[in-house]
Order: sequence, then structure tokens, then C-alpha cells
Amino acid sequence: MSFSRFLSLRFLFAVALAGSSAMLSFAANKPALPSPSSSSAILPQEFGGWQMQGVAKTGNDPAVADPANATILNEYGFTDFASATYKRDDGRTVKIRAARFADASGGFGAYTLYLQAEMQKEEIGDQGASFGNRVLFYRGNVLVDALFSEESPMAGAELREFAGALPRPSGSAANLPPVLAFMPHRGYVTNTEKYAVGPKALGAFSPPADLDIVDFAASPEVTLGRYASPSGESTLMLIYYPTPQLASEHLRRMGAAHGVQFQPGVSGVQHLGEFFVKRTGPIVAIAAGPLSEDEAKFLLSSVNYEAKVTWNERTDNQEVRDLYTLLKNIVILCAVLGGFAVVAGIAFGGIRILMKKVYPDRVFDRPEQMEFISLRLTEVVSRRVPPDSPEP
Repeated sequence: MSFSRFLSLRFLFAVALAGSSAMLSFAANKPALPSPSSSSAILPQEFGGWQMQGVAKTGNDPAVADPANATILNEYGFTDFASATYKRDDGRTVKIRAARFADASGGFGAYTLYLQAEMQKEEIGDQGASFGNRVLFYRGNVLVDALFSEESPMAGAELREFAGALPRPSGSAANLPPVLAFMPHRGYVTNTEKYAVGPKALGAFSPPADLDIVDFAASPEVTLGRYASPSGESTLMLIYYPTPQLASEHLRRMGAAHGVQFQPGVSGVQHLGEFFVKRTGPIVAIAAGPLSEDEAKFLLSSVNYEAKVTWNERTDNQEVRDLYTLLKNIVILCAVLGGFAVVAGIAFGGIRILMKKVYPDRVFDRPEQMEFISLRLTEVVSRRVPPDSPEP
């Protein structure tokens, strides 16, 4: 290896090592990304040709946002609200009220609180519905109630643009409650699904089971819905507890309250007076209403929990993260050096071959500069002497 090539490789190694050190320093001192602020504006100044009139009214008191349901809004994680009137050039107006919650579960729960059975489904936000000149929808953790001065076929398209301008939650705050995935679709009566995380909200939905039996001190999530059956409309209520053990314990309490002793690990549909009950994993499912036993079993059989184990916990061990970053940068450094070596080898060999073809014996392999090592041996002719002949 020539001295100049040796210096070039040392320079490339130094550059790669400096880049790796810079990446390590950046990873260790990288500033945290700013988190979305709950105080950011909810309502845009304009959308779809609508202009806000004056300044939006804002606040963080649920009693001001909705005095009749302030306690329920608090259960859903209410954070703040905003209201404003928008106007178009043609004179039409729309009054929009928006409430923001800590996560998407709160936004969905509040949506079910105000949703009425006579409303028509609308493709606005995550879910939407309308009745006359009123449109209700939620997107992420924001619930919106819009009241137009007059009905318009363009209201839906204009509000879809409005929904796109709303702030969105990030991370797990954007996830809906997992219990919603277990509500059956067959026989469901439109606009009857309700979601509750506290006793006030659940009490407003006329649940088939007593609030004391549900026990919100155990942090359950509850969803209800109406289902059509040959005997009439029935209510299906799912109580999602944090663990199967808690669900089993509360099922036992339900049985004890109705004079039934459930054995540990009991499964299948059980009849408890005015309703039927079943446990599947951490879910206690209750069916009530004008149901026969076969109809109740059919409805409850569609609620089945399957455990799925995922590993999504972020480690808080700084040493582990530093070691991971170091190993990652070592691998990157090795890849960079290997790439430089391959490129340099190909370039050197290619240039040499090209020069030999273009300038044969003028740049490389010149005869006057070629050194050849040879052994100048004299030819020795051996003569075979008979073994019994005398030495000369």
C-alpha cells in the first residue's frame, strides 16, 4: 500500500468517526419535541367560506359549557371549550360549540351523551349525525355541535373541511376505548350506543344493572346499546374491567346480590332475575329486556374476548437507551467504513484498468520502470557415474 493511499484511508476513517461521535452527541442531547398544548385554539378563524364573527368565547368550566351535564363532562375528562358564530357572504350563519377532552375516549363518550336516536348518520369527523339544521360530530378528543340558521346541502362538505382543521391528540390519547370493539353489529339499533366511565354518565343512560354492582372504584369502562330481537328491543351492557380477576369478582358480587352463588371460574350465560349475565375475560356482559333465554344466549354468545399480548412499554432505563444508541452508531460506522472501502477499491481498480486500455505501457507497467528479480543460475550438466567405478 502506498503512503498516499494510507493517508486517504486514515482521513476517511477520521471523518466517519467524527460523524459517529456527532450522532452520539445529538442522540444524547436531543431536545424533547414540544407536546401539544391544551390551551391551543380549538376553532379556526375561517373554513369553507365561513368567517368567524368577533372573537370566540372560551373557558375551562364545564358548568359554563353545559350547566345540565357539567358533572358528566368532568367524568369524560373535559378540559376546555370554545364557541363562536360564523357567517357567509350570502347572510347564512352557523353557531358552533366545541368541547375538548383529555383523550379520544372522552370525545366519543360526550358524543354518545348528546346523540339522539332520530339523527341521521353523517360522514363528518370520526363519527357524525344530523337532524334538521343541527349537526353533531367528534374528531379525536374534540366534540362539535353546529347549529345552522337554515338547512343547506353543502353543510356536510363545509363541516368536513372544518373537522380537518381541528387539533388532534397524539399517542395513546388518540385511541378509542377497547370495549367498543366487542359490541356486536347484528341487530344493533342505530344511534343507541352509549359509553360511560363514571356513575353520573351511566345513570343518565338507564343501565340494567345497579351502579353499586358496576363499582366505578375499580376503574371499569361501560358501553351500552339497544338490539332488536323477536321479542322486542333489548339492552346489551358491557362492563370492561382492568383484569379478568376483577371481572370474576364483580360477577360473583352480582350473583350474591341476587341470591346466586357462582363457583370460581364459572362460564356460560347465567340468569339473574331481570337480566342475563356472562363473563368473558375482563368483560362482564349483561342482556336485559323482553328476552327469552335462547335470545339472551344468542345475543351474549356474540361477545367473546380473546387475549392479545403486545410489548409496547417504553423503557425508562437511561443506560439501556445509551447502550442501544452506542451499538447502533457502531453498526452505522462499520457500514460506512465498509462502503468507503468497497467504493475505493472499485474506483482504484477501475481507473487502473481504464488507464491501461487507453494508455498501454505509458502510465502503468512501463518496461523501463518494471523491476524483475531473476536467479542467474549456470547450467550444470550432471554425468552419471557407475556405482563400482573408482573415484576420479
